[in-house]
Amino acid sequence: MAQTTLAPHRDEKIRLIDKARLPGGGELLLLQSGDSFSIELDEEELMGNTDYVSEQALATMTAQRLRRHNGSILIGGLGMGFTLGAALQAWGKGARIRVAELVPEILAWAKGPLVDVFAGKLDDPRVTVTLGDVHDVIAQGGAGGRGQFDAILLDVDNGPDGFVQKENDRLYGPDGLRAAYAALRPGGILAVWSADPDARFTRALARAGFAVEAVPVPAYEGARNDVHCLWFATRR
Repeated sequence: MAQTTLAPHRDEKIRLIDKARLPGGGELLLLQSGDSFSIELDEEELMGNTDYVSEQALATMTAQRLRRHNGSILIGGLGMGFTLGAALQAWGKGARIRVAELVPEILAWAKGPLVDVFAGKLDDPRVTVTLGDVHDVIAQGGAGGRGQFDAILLDVDNGPDGFVQKENDRLYGPDGLRAAYAALRPGGILAVWSADPDARFTRALARAGFAVEAVPVPAYEGARNDVHCLWFATRR
């Protein structure tokens, strides 16, 4: 989720393609200018198809830290499919990749106006998409005391400091982190994307029992001072 606004592409104007109401209030806008797309809320870009290196790194760097590449992965937030695409490249043919997306219109956009951006990622047989709250999927994954996932990748809202949905705070609070810990297999990784560093969240992950690594990554290709933060929290 980059934090820039869509710039007009050459001489083409910015066009409104569609709108989506959020369950907790607010409205997402899908905008287009030439080959560039942006999903925005209150004039803030949540995601676009021009700057996505940190979203890809969320999957790629998680895979680098795991020994098992044919397991079960949960991705929270479909976005424009860049985390999903990187996961498909990083994990093997036997992997099972489940995406939880709260907003039905985002899935519809992936199959409609953003179909070229997704470039067939949703057609991969390893992928299933669940329309619903990723928090609920995580809770189900930890039911019965046996972890279901080898990795949980969260690119939800703006990170631990919720911007879009205050309900997303439950993902990153103590109860949500304990649920994620329970949903992971031993050695599994909870990976979290954030627009900004957050020392409090690092401590919260450690209190939940994780071994924690916070890594700054470029916000866009070639960025030096503009960075996002990724957390890799391993179930001991």
